[in-house]
Amino acid sequence: MTITAERTAADVAVRRPDLDRGLGAAGRWGFVVATGAAIAYVAYSIYADASAAGVQPTTYLPFILLFVSLLIALGFEFVNGFHDTANAVATVIYTHSLPAHVAVVWSGVFNFLGVLVSSGAVAYSIISLLPVELILRVGSQAGFAMVFALLIAAIVWNLATWYFGLPSSSSHTLVGSIIGVGVANAVLSGHGGTAGVEWGEAAKVGYSLLLSPILGFALAAILFKVMRVLVRNEALYREPSANTPPPAWIRGLLIFTCTGVSFLHGSNDGQKGMGLIMLILIGTVPTAYALNRAVPESYMPEFHQRAEAVVSALAPRGPYRVDAAVTAEAALQRYISQKTLQPDTLPALASLATDIDNEVSRYGSLQAVPAAVTKNVRNAMYLASEAIKRLQADETVSLTPDETSALSAFKASLDAGTRFIPTWVKVAVAFALGLGTMVGWKRIVVTVGEKIGKQHLTYGQGASAELVAMATIGLADRFGLPVSTTHVLSSGVAGTMVANGTGLQMSTVRNLGAAWLLTLPISMLLSAGLYALFLQLA
Repeated sequence: MTITAERTAADVAVRRPDLDRGLGAAGRWGFVVATGAAIAYVAYSIYADASAAGVQPTTYLPFILLFVSLLIALGFEFVNGFHDTANAVATVIYTHSLPAHVAVVWSGVFNFLGVLVSSGAVAYSIISLLPVELILRVGSQAGFAMVFALLIAAIVWNLATWYFGLPSSSSHTLVGSIIGVGVANAVLSGHGGTAGVEWGEAAKVGYSLLLSPILGFALAAILFKVMRVLVRNEALYREPSANTPPPAWIRGLLIFTCTGVSFLHGSNDGQKGMGLIMLILIGTVPTAYALNRAVPESYMPEFHQRAEAVVSALAPRGPYRVDAAVTAEAALQRYISQKTLQPDTLPALASLATDIDNEVSRYGSLQAVPAAVTKNVRNAMYLASEAIKRLQADETVSLTPDETSALSAFKASLDAGTRFIPTWVKVAVAFALGLGTMVGWKRIVVTVGEKIGKQHLTYGQGASAELVAMATIGLADRFGLPVSTTHVLSSGVAGTMVANGTGLQMSTVRNLGAAWLLTLPISMLLSAGLYALFLQLA
């Protein structure tokens, strides 16, 4: 080794942040105590909810399945936590804005808070991607096979990309797993591989795979160039010396963006686990979780009024002709899966709205619906809501203003009765995501901080990439843009390296590109194969 090479290696060692300092004894004990407290809280909450709903267990098998399912679902969120930590902390660590052990705890706390304040809307948008016939049979063998297959497939791919230090999108992995289950279910049911699958969502993910890297690369490069013109402090554009932190204002900006990305990541990605946990709860303890028993007193008269409004608005479409072979529910399931309006679709919806209204009104409140019919009522409400959603998105359907207004109001009431997230579910997911953020983060952080560009990340580059990432995830949440923050941040770092004229490590770039392109097909194949396997083992 030459003297120059020895000096270069020594310089890198000096400039590299300390990534090996752990949480310390107090931190480790805090981690253990927090984990134990979360498990105890979840167990007590399930017991309290089941007792309040009058659940009398006759066998422990459903509760064993519930425990295993929750363990896998929360395991996905835990892996999601350390897999996506680099989005928030890589830049603050490599610009010496925060020590690594402080940054990951800080990020974990704000991931935790982000989950707690989330609305839950994203949770049920993920569920809507699943085949409706499996949702309606979530407590069956096929339902459990579905949940286990898609969660395990997502965990396996996330762990594989984490092991090789490749930042890929956990959201894309989960969507791919869901599509894989949908394809496998359609094929095994004899409907063909395209039936019951949200190919529009798959197309969005495909667009995101193309759009996110381009967006991150271009915006971060432009922002970095603009910063160089407006802020003439050359120290911002040179490699940090030793462990010198950046100037106070840019350090504050980097910590702010780290906080924002962590919070927004929790509020968005945390919800995906919530939706799947609700499916598990509905399948194993439907009496307690199939219907929202916490709706206000005003819910029942409003529900009745809106159901009658739907029936009146759809009356000109004609009565539903009762057919023993094709019930109203079957007609709506066919419309949702085949996406083709039939003459009986709207009359079937009016008929189902009447049946739901009569069933719920018979008991006076959702709380009073007997355990024996709870799941059936919930399934009917869910099916009607999904049918309305499909009608609203179907460009071939011509709805009158009265029909549109009545359907929207009725859907809101249906969703209020079936789409809810108990507080304890939010807390459990918040703990899993937050605690996951604090472990296993080093592999991907090193890739983002050291292996994308040929030089150490500068203060200006870190600020540009992270600001773009925070703005992107915020806009994506607000407008539903199909982008991946993971891809935006990684490609943003690459953009700043090119803009600074320092070049890229092409081996890393090729590996990242391959991982991003393979995420969707591999997660689909994994989940489809696991779903078929679990059905055989059931």
